[in-house]
Amino acid sequence: MAAMVLATARLLLRGSGSWRRSRLRSGAPARRGFSSGSAYPRVPLSSPLPGVPEPVFATVDGQEKFETKVTTLENGLRVASQNKFGQFCTVGVLINSGSRYEAKYLSGIAHFLEKLAFSSTDGFDSKDEILLTLEKHGGICDCQTSRDTTMYAVSADSKGLDTVVGLLADVVLHPRLTDEEIEMTRMAVQFELEDLNMRPDPEPLLTEMIHEAAYQENTVGLHRFCPTENIGKIDREVLHSYLRNYYTPDRMVLAGVGVEHEHLVECARKHLLGARPAWGCAKAVDVDRSVAQYTGGMVKLERDMSSVSLGPAPFPELTHIMIGLESCSFLEEDFIPFAVLNMMMGGGGSFSAGGPGKGMFTRLYLNVLNRHHWMYNATSYHHSYEDTGLLCVHASADPRQVREMVEILTKEFILMAGTVDVAELERAKTQLMSMLMMNLESRPVIFEDVGRQVLATRSRKLPHELCTLIRSVKPEDIRRAASQMLRRKPAVAALGDLSDLPAYEHIQAALSSRDGRLPRTYRLFR
Repeated sequence: MAAMVLATARLLLRGSGSWRRSRLRSGAPARRGFSSGSAYPRVPLSSPLPGVPEPVFATVDGQEKFETKVTTLENGLRVASQNKFGQFCTVGVLINSGSRYEAKYLSGIAHFLEKLAFSSTDGFDSKDEILLTLEKHGGICDCQTSRDTTMYAVSADSKGLDTVVGLLADVVLHPRLTDEEIEMTRMAVQFELEDLNMRPDPEPLLTEMIHEAAYQENTVGLHRFCPTENIGKIDREVLHSYLRNYYTPDRMVLAGVGVEHEHLVECARKHLLGARPAWGCAKAVDVDRSVAQYTGGMVKLERDMSSVSLGPAPFPELTHIMIGLESCSFLEEDFIPFAVLNMMMGGGGSFSAGGPGKGMFTRLYLNVLNRHHWMYNATSYHHSYEDTGLLCVHASADPRQVREMVEILTKEFILMAGTVDVAELERAKTQLMSMLMMNLESRPVIFEDVGRQVLATRSRKLPHELCTLIRSVKPEDIRRAASQMLRRKPAVAALGDLSDLPAYEHIQAALSSRDGRLPRTYRLFR
C-alpha cells in the first residue's frame, strides 16, 4: 500500500515538472495569477483592488494627538478631555473641596458628602434608579474625597455620554439629602470610624495623626474623617451652607477620558451651564483661602495592640512610629526631586516578596529591614498639596525596641542629605518613570490625573514631559532638597505601647545633628 502511494506521488511530481517545462518552452509567463477569482484577474497583492475605497490606517504624528484639551465655560467651569481608544469612557466632576476647608464648619462634612454621593436627586428617586440608569450603558460610579479634592466619577459606554454628564450634574448640583439618607450616612460613618480603630493595618490612622501633628489645627491638618462627636450634629442645613460656598462652577472641572472634546463641551453646556443648584444661587461669601502652615509636633495614641489579629494565628504586638518633615508643594520645582527621593527610600514590610520592581534595592530595605531583623516595616510616603508637602517614614517594631527604631529612622533622614550613589539614583528614576507610565495605562488613573492637574494648574503636564523632568534630576538636587527639609521641625505620630518612646525634643535634636543619634539618657533604676 505504501509503495502505491509513493509511486503516485512521483508521477504527480514528474507531471507538474513537465507541465512547467512545457509552459516555459511556449514562452508563457512563468508566474501564476494572484487571484483565483474572475472579478479581479492578475491584480498583485501589493496593489489596491480597483473600485475598493482606500483603507485609513492609524498614525502617530508627534505628541499633539495626546494633548489634553481644556475649555472654560462662561460660568468658570473648566472642561478637560483626553482622547483614548476604546468603547468605554471615564467622566467625572472634580471639585476644589475637602476637609482642609472645614475650619469654619463642623469637621466631617466632606466625609458625609462622600457617603451621600449618588443618592436620590431631583431627577432620580433613589440610588437604585441611578444604578439602573448606569447599568443600561454598562456603567459604574464612585465618589472619593481627600483633604483638598472631591471627585465624582462614572465609567460607562461612550455612546451614553450625554446621559452620564446629565446624571453627574444632577448628583452634584441637585441632591435631595433627605432625613432618611442622612440618618443612614450617620450609621455608615460610625461604622467606618469603628473599623478604622480596629483594623490591623494602622497606616490610614497614622496618616491622619501625622497630618494633625504637622499642621496643627489648620488646612490639611484638619480631620479628614468625621469626629464621633459631630456625627449627630451634621444635618441638611449644615451641608447646604458648605455646598453653597464650595460647590461653585469656578471650583469645578468636568474631566473625561475616551471622549471627543467637542461632544463633552456640548454636554457640559447642556447640563452644567446655568443650572440652579438645590441650595440656591446665592454668591459664595465665606470661602476659606488659607495657606497651609507647617507647625511640626507630636501626636501620640496609647493603645493595646496585642489583640489586633483577625484570625486564630496570633499577630505580634507592635508599636508604630511615623516621622515626617515638610517637603514642598506639587507646584514647586523641587517636587520631582522629592518624588525621586521618596522612590529611592522605598521600603515596605519585612515579609514582602522580592522580584523586579518591588523596591528590594531601596535604602529602607538595604539599610533597615535587611540589617535589623526585628523591624516589621519601614516605608516611605510623600504627600503633596498645592501649598505644602510632607515626606514621612513609617516603621513598626516590638515596643521594647522603639527607641532603637526611632534612632534608625533619624539616621536615615540625615543620610538623605549625604552622598547619593549614581546607580541608586538612576534606579530610583527608572522605577519612578516605570510606575508613572504603568499607572497611566489605566483609563480611570488618566482621568484622575487630568482632573487634578487641570483643577490645580488649569493645564496638564503630559507623561513624556514628566519623564524628561525625572531624567534631569541630579545627585545635587536630592541633597539640596533633603538639606532644606531637615531644617524644619519634625512631625511625629506614635501608636501603641509608647513607654519607651523618646521625647519629641530628643527626636528633633537627633534630626539636627550630624549623625542622627538620639541624645544619651541614663536611668538610675530599670
